[in-house]
Amino acid sequence: MVDPSSTDAVILVGGRGTRLRPLTVNTPKPMLPTAGFPFLSHLLARIREAGITHVILSTSFKAEVFEEYFGNGADIGLEIEYVVEEEALGTGGGIRNVYDKLRHDNVMVFNGDVLSGANLVDILDTHASHDSDVTLHLVRVPDPRAYGSVPTDADDNVLEFLEKTEDPPTDQINAGCYVFKREVIERIPAGRVVSVERETFPGLLSSGAKVVGHVDTSYWRDMGRPDDFVQGSSDLVRGIAYSPLLKGKTGESYVDESAGIAGGVILVGGTAIGRGVEVGAGSRIDDSVLFEGVTVEPGAIVKNSIIAAGATIGANARITDCVIGEGAVIGARCELMGGMRVWPGVTIPDSGVRFSPDA
Repeated sequence: MVDPSSTDAVILVGGRGTRLRPLTVNTPKPMLPTAGFPFLSHLLARIREAGITHVILSTSFKAEVFEEYFGNGADIGLEIEYVVEEEALGTGGGIRNVYDKLRHDNVMVFNGDVLSGANLVDILDTHASHDSDVTLHLVRVPDPRAYGSVPTDADDNVLEFLEKTEDPPTDQINAGCYVFKREVIERIPAGRVVSVERETFPGLLSSGAKVVGHVDTSYWRDMGRPDDFVQGSSDLVRGIAYSPLLKGKTGESYVDESAGIAGGVILVGGTAIGRGVEVGAGSRIDDSVLFEGVTVEPGAIVKNSIIAAGATIGANARITDCVIGEGAVIGARCELMGGMRVWPGVTIPDSGVRFSPDA
């Protein structure tokens, strides 16, 4: 068995989160509020619960935001260090870039935009029992074509690493969590862009390295798109996806204690209500995420949407499947639907007009 306390955790959080714009214009994706906490907080809590205490964040875009929020990690029982990429180095390059901060022989690496319910100790045990050079966490999904397909043999050995193929040979996909022997990380080329999916893993296989898959059916979701972000937050709130931060707090909604919720408001579907939010009488918020300082005026309906910090939703407005940017104002009686994205600071005046991307 691998002792979790003798394992480093590396989290790759350097991406720009372009698929979630405009939410990520000013905020790194892993810091977006998710079920009442920055998304990264849920992963850090799982790492701590597993017994890993030394964490390295590989940052780039808005790197200062992470250190300002988490500091050295002492407040959450971790020791956190930071390595900043001056230029994007890819997944493999980002892992190699933290090498000098590593302390232990085994290193658990996480993509910082994945919501997972995997048992981290079990993955470490698979790594130890097979004496692997690298162990990949793999999950089974109904349609693997959009992901890295990873077939394994009867002894869990990885046979191929096929990145986004049209006819994948297996439903097992790369889940964005790996355990490396430290010496393998040292061999990744330094100072240049390296894709761990397209270069490092195929190269290890061709060289005869021991690459093993830990396959399970645990909860897994890539949080990179608005619909997945909303669903992931909802699943955390309802307890479908596990987070130590929400023990005893799961249900139809999560409401920050500072929020003001008027009479007759309906909050359902795993809705998350952030700090200082005000929701007016008779409103309904369904399967949505409201960031800090949002105002929802009386009678509004918000469904399957993300409302960023400081935005206002006017009285009797209808918002469905939308992303509303920071400080935006949606006027009374407006109806927005179908994946609309409203950029920060935009004002849509009061009206009875229906807006959609095709309008």
